[in-house]
Amino acid sequence: MGGAEINQPFNDDFVSTVARHSESKKWFALVMEYQGKTVVNLKCDPMESDFLRSVFEGVIPAYHMNKVHWNTVFLESDVPDEEIERMTLVSFELTGKRKKMPKKNGKNPL
Repeated sequence: MGGAEINQPFNDDFVSTVARHSESKKWFALVMEYQGKTVVNLKCDPMESDFLRSVFEGVIPAYHMNKVHWNTVFLESDVPDEEIERMTLVSFELTGKRKKMPKKNGKNPL
């Protein structure tokens, strides 16, 4: 995916892989093992998160992340590959939006 990079940011964890935006370094996906299975955490619109959880057994509130905005998706489940690809693109788009901070006297107030 253009504008994205992957790495393994956790010391002594050679399984978990983070996909992030190249410029901002914000995560849009975390692939890891959970309950002995491979999963991916993806950001999602809260209304869609609830819908996906009701449709697919393989989609649950995100493990170890904000459960309103993130889902955990079991890769070998009832979730079709095409849906996982779509959810990954949505996560990429949602995390790529940057809020501009108001400037005061031409400088960022923080």
